[in-house]
Amino acid sequence: MFSSTLHNTFRLAVPWKRTFIPKLSNSHDCRSYSLYSRHNMSFTTHRDGKGTITVAPKKATDQSALIVITHGLGDSSEGFVDVAEHLAKLLPYAKFVLPTAPTQPVTLNMGMRMASWYDIVGLDERSNEDCKGIVESRRTIEDILQTEHETKGLPYSRMILAGFSQGGALSLFTGLQQPIEKKLAGVVCMSAYLPSAKNFHVTPGLEDTPVLHCHGLADPMVQYTMAEKTKQELLQRGLTKYELKGYRDLQHSVNIDEIGDVTRFIMSILPPDESCNIKLKDPSDMSVKELKAAVKEAGLGDRAKGLVEKSEFVKLVQVHRDGKV
Repeated sequence: MFSSTLHNTFRLAVPWKRTFIPKLSNSHDCRSYSLYSRHNMSFTTHRDGKGTITVAPKKATDQSALIVITHGLGDSSEGFVDVAEHLAKLLPYAKFVLPTAPTQPVTLNMGMRMASWYDIVGLDERSNEDCKGIVESRRTIEDILQTEHETKGLPYSRMILAGFSQGGALSLFTGLQQPIEKKLAGVVCMSAYLPSAKNFHVTPGLEDTPVLHCHGLADPMVQYTMAEKTKQELLQRGLTKYELKGYRDLQHSVNIDEIGDVTRFIMSILPPDESCNIKLKDPSDMSVKELKAAVKEAGLGDRAKGLVEKSEFVKLVQVHRDGKV
């Protein structure tokens, strides 16, 4: 029986603090990390004002992959935007969507309201079985995937779920329970674990979904033994491509070695493929409502101020898609 004893060391009152950026400059994986100079970027970063951040190729039709990154307890989409922008430099064909969890009381934190993908009730094994709210959060992630598929024609096989801590747990819970026709390219979980095990069932046909589980050997919050138990449980449930990698001296955080492994994993299961580039409706064939929605999605609201004629909106959307704004 899978045990949820991670909460014996899950100190929820202290949100994860990022230590990623300072470590990058000394790594061989960051030779091109000039993106932080904000010059010559091949991507754009858009904040929708509601907590979701999108990092996408500057030329929209260069996109042939989607990676959804979910943050940990008490954090927000801002917590991993630096990682997404780093990956966008190395994977210029990928779009990254970073949602923010709903703000809700966390029982174990004396009911304190914070960004949380689901509630955590107590420290004992039984308390972690229900994870109230995880089904709703799963639907949120599935809606992101479905929107990308339906509006841009991107195959589910060109999508990855990734997450840290509670977000990594959500990625496992969601990615391995997709319907077979929506099978993903893979799952990345960092410093995470399998939540709500009694309500989790691997979809038949998804057993060979590649999973990379990265975890600090010195993690005091979600101990490495929990990662080992998660791997053991998922292998028993039939997974055949589950890789667990430990990182010496790493606590409840990420470092550049881990991000390097994540990058290589993504490249191996989601290489460039122009035949999968997204398909967008010709702006000249779009209604004014569709054009305004496209402007909003692209974060072009300021540039659209004062525009009246449909032809002006068409030009703005086309120029953006061509990567010229």
